[in-house]
Amino acid sequence: MTVFLIRRLMQSVVVLFVVSVLVFAGVYAIGNPLDLLIDSRATQAEIEQITRNLGLDRPLWEQYFVFLGAVLQGDFGHSFIYNEPAIKLIFQRLPATLELAFAAIVIAAVVSFPLGIWAGLRPKSIAGRAIMAGSILGFSLPSFWVGLMLIMVFSITLGWLPTIGRGETVEVLGIGLSILTWDGIKHIILPALNLSIFAMALLIRLIRTGMLETLSLDYVKFAHAKGVPTGRIIFVHVLKNILIPIITVLGLEFGLILAFAVVTETVFAWPGMGKLIIDAINLLDRPVIVAYLLVTVLMFIVINFVVDVLYSIIDPRVRLAESAK
Repeated sequence: MTVFLIRRLMQSVVVLFVVSVLVFAGVYAIGNPLDLLIDSRATQAEIEQITRNLGLDRPLWEQYFVFLGAVLQGDFGHSFIYNEPAIKLIFQRLPATLELAFAAIVIAAVVSFPLGIWAGLRPKSIAGRAIMAGSILGFSLPSFWVGLMLIMVFSITLGWLPTIGRGETVEVLGIGLSILTWDGIKHIILPALNLSIFAMALLIRLIRTGMLETLSLDYVKFAHAKGVPTGRIIFVHVLKNILIPIITVLGLEFGLILAFAVVTETVFAWPGMGKLIIDAINLLDRPVIVAYLLVTVLMFIVINFVVDVLYSIIDPRVRLAESAK
C-alpha cells in the first residue's frame, strides 16, 4: 500500500510540474495586459516603469522560473486588477464553488443509483425506457438553457426558490457555508440541480450497463439458484463488482463540475470562482488566470489520487498490480 501511494504521489508531482509549464506558457503567450492596464495617454517612461514593476520586461523563461520559485513559497503573484494576492482571491471564492460542486455530485449520486438500478433490473419496462430517455435529455440539453428553465418554473412561476445569490451563511473554521442554513439550502438547490444533470445522466447509463452485464454472469445466476435474496445479490454482489467505474466517473465529474461551473455560476449569480475567472480573462489578469488553472489542476490531481486509493481499498488486485511493476 505504501509503495502504491508513493508512486501515485510522484506521478502527481510530475503532472503538476508539466501542467504548470504549459499553463504559464499558454497564458503568458496570449495577449498583452499592458494594453488594458495602461492609459493611452501614458508616456513611454511610465509604460516602461509599469512593465518593470509587473516583471513583464523579462524573457518568458525567466518569468516562469521566478513564478515557480514564488509558487513553491505559496506566492502565485498579485492580481494586476485588484492588486491583491491571486491565491487569496481564488481562496475567497473557492468555498462557494466547492460547496456547489459537492451538492451537485451528491444530488447526482442519490438520484442516479436507484434509477440506474431500476433501469438495469427492468430494462424493457415503461419506467426503464423512460429513465433512459430522460438520461438522453440530460446529455443533450445545454446547461444554461436548463438553468433558465429552472428559474422560470421554480422561481418565477411557482415562487418556491430564489433565483440568485448564495443566501445566508454560517462560519465554520473561518469558512462560510450556506448548506447549514435553511436560506442557504434554498439558494443552492437550483444551481446544484442544474450542475448535477449531466453527471446524473452519465451515472444512470453507467449503472444500468453495469447491472445488465453483471446480472448475466454465472456467479450471480448461482447466487439466485442458491436462494440468496435479491436485495443481497444487488447490493453485495452486483454493485460491488461495478463500483470501480462508478467511482471513476464520480471523481471525474466532481472535478469537471469544479472546473466548469462557470456557466451555472453566471446564470444563478453564484459567488464562486466562475465570475472571478471570467473577469480575469476579459482583463488579461494573468496571475489570477494562472492561479485558477493551477488550483483547478491540483484539485483534479487530488481527486484522482483519492479515487486511486479507493480503488486499492475496494479491489486489492489494483494495489497488487501496481506494486508488481
